[in-house]
Amino acid sequence: MGDGWSGKTALITGASAGIGASFAEFLAGKGLQVIMAARREERLASLAEKIHNQGGKAEYFALDLSLPENRDSLFQEMSRKYQSLDILINNAGFGWYGYFYEMPKNLASQMIAVNMEAVVHLTFLFLKPMLKRGSGHIINIGSIAGGFPNQGVALYSATKAFLDAFTTSLHRELRGSGVHASVMRLGPVESEFFDAARRAENGGSVPAERLAAPVQKVNDALWRLMEKPRRVMYVPGWLRISRLADPLFGWLVDRLGPLLLRREKGRPESAAD
Repeated sequence: MGDGWSGKTALITGASAGIGASFAEFLAGKGLQVIMAARREERLASLAEKIHNQGGKAEYFALDLSLPENRDSLFQEMSRKYQSLDILINNAGFGWYGYFYEMPKNLASQMIAVNMEAVVHLTFLFLKPMLKRGSGHIINIGSIAGGFPNQGVALYSATKAFLDAFTTSLHRELRGSGVHASVMRLGPVESEFFDAARRAENGGSVPAERLAAPVQKVNDALWRLMEKPRRVMYVPGWLRISRLADPLFGWLVDRLGPLLLRREKGRPESAAD
């Protein structure tokens, strides 16, 4: 256990399942007080009970982070109940696979609200107290899709590219402040993410699921990032070469990539048809 983090407080968004739930259980096992925020109260309650039974500390807030008023309420409740927040993990987010023109407009708006707006809003709220105290760490959960956008994940890739740019700028602004900002650029990870993409309206199976890594790899990477903050953490580590993929092989993806989407979803019709 890292004694420097024992007794500290971490807020994890999107913690009712998948990577977020794994983060919560993992950090509680390291001695942190974990605060979980997500929509599904039954899952949050079950996970909190599991953590308590394992000797950890966990509480939760059941809310929809796509709504600004809920994010404000979360900050107010957190400020009232806890002396300080030591780490903010902006993990909440979801994907959708298919032709962008088939994506329901309400789903697109919700993706922007959760994957981008919630990150900015919560960072804005919690960063100021961290700066005043002179310590803290904001970790945004990104994806290699942010730097290597492909067919079928147009809007999702755009939200993750935003996270890359936002976190990089924030990291540079915060140098010397005692507060850190990092982005974890994940490859495919075994989680509920892929199931949710399949269940979404007009959605489909994401081909990258076949390459998904165990979630424990993400937990281990998170801990290394907390122990030694840096701007970017790739999971798995070899994916740092993904930044070279588009400059070197983008032309090939331009030609062959759409074939994969057509096979998964069917050839798109003309907008005039």
